[in-house]
Amino acid sequence: MKQVTLSVKGLKKKIGKREIIKGLDFELNEGEVFGFLGPNGAGKTTTIRMLVGLIKPSSGSIHICGYDVRKEFTKAMQHMGCIVENPELYPFLSGWDNLLHFARMLPKVDESRMNEVTELVGLEVRIHDKVKTYSLGMRQRLGIAQAMLNRPKLLILDEPTNGLDPAGIREMRQFIRKLAEDEGMSVLVSSHLLGEIQLLCDRVAIIKNGEIIKTDTVESLLSTQERIIWRVEPLKKGVEILSGYTDITVEQNFIITAYDEVETPEWNAALNQAGVKVHEMNRNLPGLEELFLQVTGSGGARIE
Repeated sequence: MKQVTLSVKGLKKKIGKREIIKGLDFELNEGEVFGFLGPNGAGKTTTIRMLVGLIKPSSGSIHICGYDVRKEFTKAMQHMGCIVENPELYPFLSGWDNLLHFARMLPKVDESRMNEVTELVGLEVRIHDKVKTYSLGMRQRLGIAQAMLNRPKLLILDEPTNGLDPAGIREMRQFIRKLAEDEGMSVLVSSHLLGEIQLLCDRVAIIKNGEIIKTDTVESLLSTQERIIWRVEPLKKGVEILSGYTDITVEQNFIITAYDEVETPEWNAALNQAGVKVHEMNRNLPGLEELFLQVTGSGGARIE
């Protein structure tokens, strides 16, 4: 059974009379990439700041590898690495000297561990160059190397692909998957990019206005939205037959129904028996963008 590395229960944050975070509950398991998805202003960064101890929750609990962040802060933080918004680096130092600076603050981090994280993030060739010469993607990877110095079991990344070009985004996605699959690390990724979350994550929590409104595997979230798009002749007769079995919509001479593995063949047989020609039956799986709009009723997230 996989270990729970992060457990969040009833997490709230009030500023004055305004409740920004409204009772969040979720867990991360060992080796899992968990997506924290929501539009800008949904409460993602505020939540992450509470998880890493930068601000105090108004109520609720956070446990990292079983340690209560409020009561056992030092022990909890020993199991976590994070980048909130952008990695803070010294541009006039080399990548290696940046790592050395942070390594001195941590117990039991020696040169061999620095070499290990450098190799993990693929910076062996450039690690002794000054950070001011690095691309944005390289700086992100150096920041992750810094966050991994203490061998964390949980890695929290706030918008890790911000500002990256398509090649950099793909590279970051592959790297994060490698950390989860090869290193057994739990990774929480906060993002407003629906396409990236869909490609990257095992499970997703959708947050809006400080509340989690849906949590599930990406596969399960999308499977509930699977549809059949029918092209039939005559259309009017097809609408009459299918509407007797299930809810339908008609768009540009196509009939759209939900997909049901058991019942869909029966609907097809009923059309044939009624003399309706079925020219096309296409299974269609909407992406997270459509799901997000349906669940939240807003267009606040961006897909790229």
